[in-house]
Amino acid sequence: MTEFEVQGMSCQHCVAAVTRSIQEIDPQARVQIDLERGKVAVESTQTNDALKDAIDDAGYTVLGVASA
Repeated sequence: MTEFEVQGMSCQHCVAAVTRSIQEIDPQARVQIDLERGKVAVESTQTNDALKDAIDDAGYTVLGVASA
């Protein structure tokens, strides 16, 4: 599980956009988003860089990454 600190998420549309973008590169990815904390936790076979790029492509900014 990798946790990304993401800036700019504020609503359920944001949750859907980030989840969809990650699942486009890994349909089996598990995505958990905490809007209040600005955290996106992802369990995926993709690299952290690929996941970061997917979040960026959805229009949000990754401020940090922590592996759990």
